[in-house]
Amino acid sequence: MNNTDPIADMLTRIRNGLGAKKKEVMIPYSKIKEEILKVIKREGYVGNYRTEEEFPKKLFVELKYLNKGKSSVIEGLKKISTPGRRTYSGVNDIPKVLGGMGVAVISTSKGILTGKECEKLNIGGEILFHIW
Repeated sequence: MNNTDPIADMLTRIRNGLGAKKKEVMIPYSKIKEEILKVIKREGYVGNYRTEEEFPKKLFVELKYLNKGKSSVIEGLKKISTPGRRTYSGVNDIPKVLGGMGVAVISTSKGILTGKECEKLNIGGEILFHIW
């Protein structure tokens, strides 16, 4: 199956897994998806993830919940940049998600970073999505 926006597909799989109260979700592997998972894991939105090496490669993402599984750590995911409308931001225009309570995930020349990391490194890039 040909997918025109694999990042949106990954976010939708995570969102649907949270809605169904799954422990983990399976995502088709790509390097950019693995880099995005590193960032959102570092920020505490998902648990661990693992790569299954057999063909085709897959990523398995452990979802995190609060209150013994009653509510998820992730309250919302919003895709910003799409294949039809790329959204770029300079270092001075990086958005604050929920007044700093959420995270803007940005693709830069230094890799996939959060908005705060971009401000520290003084670089901008393509805003992929917001998570809170």
